[in-house]
Amino acid sequence: MLSKESSFAASEPGLRLDRYIVEKCPGISRTQAQNLITEGLVTVNNHPAKAGTKLDVGDRVNITLPPSRKPPLPEAIPLDIIYQDEDLLVVDKPVGLTVHPAPGHQSHTLVNAILNHVPNLPESDLLRPGIVHRLDKDASGVMVVAKNSRAQLDLIGQFKTRSVAKAYQVLVKGLLTPDNGVIEAPIGRDPRNRKRMAVVAEGKGREARTHYHVIRHLAGYTLIEVRPETGRTHQIRVHLSTIGYPVAGDRVYGSRTDPLPRLFLHACRLGFKLPSTGKYVEFASNLPPELERVLEDIG
Repeated sequence: MLSKESSFAASEPGLRLDRYIVEKCPGISRTQAQNLITEGLVTVNNHPAKAGTKLDVGDRVNITLPPSRKPPLPEAIPLDIIYQDEDLLVVDKPVGLTVHPAPGHQSHTLVNAILNHVPNLPESDLLRPGIVHRLDKDASGVMVVAKNSRAQLDLIGQFKTRSVAKAYQVLVKGLLTPDNGVIEAPIGRDPRNRKRMAVVAEGKGREARTHYHVIRHLAGYTLIEVRPETGRTHQIRVHLSTIGYPVAGDRVYGSRTDPLPRLFLHACRLGFKLPSTGKYVEFASNLPPELERVLEDIG
C-alpha cells in the first residue's frame, strides 16, 4: 500500500510522469495523478514537474498524497443558473464560494451546490465531479460545469486547446499604460511560499500569457478587460502584480491593508462550443452590485 509520502526511482526511460504515477500507485487514476502534479504534490529530483515530463532512468519521483477524503455531499446552496441543457450547467458563481472541496474546506462549495441540483455528476475526479475549470474563491462570475462524462471530456479538451473565450473585468491599482498589452511570463509555485504562485524562471514553471485592454482610468485605479490565453492558478493576479498593477482588493498578491471589501476580479464572459451540437455559444455575467458600488465610489 502506498504511504502518505512515497519515493520511486524510474527504471526505464521515456515514460510520462502521470503514467508512471498510475503504474506505481494502484487505485490512482490518470486524472488524479495529473491533479497531484498540478497541486505541487509531485516532484522529480526534488523539482516541480509537468504531467508530460519524460522520465530518465534513475529519476527520483516523490509523491505526497493528501489525507484521504470522503466524496462531497449535496447541499442546498442557492445557484444562479444562467443556462442548462442535458450536458452542462452555466452558473454565475458568487464571491466567497469555493469551487470544489480541498484540504480544510470539505463542504459548502460549488460542487456541493451542484450535486444538490444534479445528483449524478461524472466521477472521473471524486472530489471535483463535473468541474472543467475554476475561479478563485474570492472571484465571481460565469462558469460552466459538465453533467456527464462525455461533456466533461469535450469541455476539458476545449480548454486544453485554448478554444474557450474567457474575459474578466478587473480593477487594478494605478494608472495602467499602454491601453493594450500582453503579459507573458511562466508561472509556478513560489519557492519562498508554497501556498502562493509566482512568476518563475524559464523551465521552472508553466507557460502563461495574459492579454489586457484598458476600459477606463479612474482616481488611482484602472478598469481593464483581461483575456487569459492560458489558465494557470492565480494567473491574472500574479501577472498584474508582477508588472506593478495588483488587482484591487488582493491581499495576497497586493497590499494586505487594501481597503476594498473584496477582490475586484469578475469573469464577465465565457464562450465555447456546446458538446451536443458543436454550436458556439457565449454567456455573460454583469458586475455584482458591490463591485458597481466600488466603481461609483472611486469614479
